Amino acid sequence: MAREKCSEEKTEQTVQREQTETGLPPWVYVDDDFLALEREKLFRPSWQIICHESDIADTGAYATLNFCGVLVLVVRGDDGKARAFKNICRHRAARLLDGSFGQCKSRITCPYHAWTYDLKGALVGVPQRDGYDAFDNQDYGLIPLELRSCGGFLFAALNDNAPSFDDFIAPMKPVFETYQTSKMQALGRISLRTRAVNWKIAVENYVDAMHLPIAHKGLDDLVGDSYTLENDNGAYHISAELRDAPNQSLSAQAYRHFLPDVPHLPEKRQRSWSYKMLWPNLAFDIYPDQIDFMQFIPLAPDCTLLREISYALPDERREMRAARYLNWRVNRVINVEDKDVIERVQAGLQSGDYQPGPISQSEICLRDFTRRMREALPICSERVRPSSETLRKQAD
Repeated sequence: MAREKCSEEKTEQTVQREQTETGLPPWVYVDDDFLALEREKLFRPSWQIICHESDIADTGAYATLNFCGVLVLVVRGDDGKARAFKNICRHRAARLLDGSFGQCKSRITCPYHAWTYDLKGALVGVPQRDGYDAFDNQDYGLIPLELRSCGGFLFAALNDNAPSFDDFIAPMKPVFETYQTSKMQALGRISLRTRAVNWKIAVENYVDAMHLPIAHKGLDDLVGDSYTLENDNGAYHISAELRDAPNQSLSAQAYRHFLPDVPHLPEKRQRSWSYKMLWPNLAFDIYPDQIDFMQFIPLAPDCTLLREISYALPDERREMRAARYLNWRVNRVINVEDKDVIERVQAGLQSGDYQPGPISQSEICLRDFTRRMREALPICSERVRPSSETLRKQAD
């Protein structure tokens, strides 16, 4: 009996070690039922970034987001306050407002039956009111969502089960303060790019440092072996220092040449590129000249929407304008390179012939991401896909 118990304990230890040292099983990257479970357990009880305060500065200005089927609307009221609601009419559930950003007047009017709401979400107009049984307008205002602001960025809770916002945003607070993000404005329009991969592949690639010298020669020439990883209180922090190198791309050389000092940044930040990844799907690219956010939005098991936009402080110096343009040129190449490698991974996972390989001990962020996935959804530790019935029960 003692020998059997010892053998059993050893098996459990082996399983734990394997789960720490290897990636997730391939079925969790290709399965519709597992994505439905992720939507229910990971994403709907989450905070999602909507926009920056400056994007909706005027009365009636709004932003929208469709995230995992939750339609979100954030609008600036006539009292100057931003509020979040579900972007659906209380009459027949029609979507109310379109476009990533827009401007309405003093009212929000449904394009289907013209039910009308004020900018605080109250129902104020019902055409052909006599045809309805009596009801109280107060019972049919827009459905509110909790909205929080930090560093000028606006975040909505998709349902009432979201974690503590203060805990969620804590790793970003010092960054927002250092870079004065509350004073920033958008550099351009929001970008929506699809990738034919599971959202986890995109996130894993974002925190994977080992592919840098192989897949991103231009970026590697720019930052070299200064690329470092850190697990910062549950957020993944990646940092790198700009450097000179032989055969560096013309865009990288020009970026380094033109990038001016930013008076409010400490010396160590003047020539530093860094990245923060917040669980489960939000990343910030942090540069001396600007800050971008990138939101990984799952559309299907093999399709992810990358929603991103850049913000910066007003700065009319010619050198800064040149640096921001060159930043875009450098990162455009990086995005194309990443698209290639992550779609290669998706193809391999869909082949049906793959078993999870080892994760290097140096890949602390990638290891922690797989650990958190297994902790949040223990069923993804199963090497073989469970039945659809079992997966659906997990989502209940």
